Amino acid sequence: MRIVISESSGKSYQAEIAKDKEAMIIGKKIGEALDGNLIGAAGYVLELTGGSDSSGVPMRSDVAGSAKKFSLMSDGVGFHAEDKGARKRKYVRGNAYSSEIAQVNAKVKQAGASPLDQLFPKQEKKEKK
Repeated sequence: MRIVISESSGKSYQAEIAKDKEAMIIGKKIGEALDGNLIGAAGYVLELTGGSDSSGVPMRSDVAGSAKKFSLMSDGVGFHAEDKGARKRKYVRGNAYSSEIAQVNAKVKQAGASPLDQLFPKQEKKEKK
């Protein structure tokens, strides 16, 4: 499971969550707090803001549960209308985190002692040969 942490400055940082610590996220809902010690960011408090599963289906805060559901939407996460008033049925995940979630999105609610760019240094991309 991957976590993407966003700061108020607009920067975001990615980290991998260990398999044995994924159980601490499962069952939580969008909007709940998460301790930064879980991912190696001591002193940080993170707020869960969403995520997506391995096939890219986004989580939506107004859909209950953790299952994938076919929901009628007019706007918001998972659907952006091209025409005014357009509605469409789309697959979305509920607001509860499960083992099927591949990416967890969070934002910094309370900062810790050291900055995030030191805790999660940017990784160089590998060149293709």
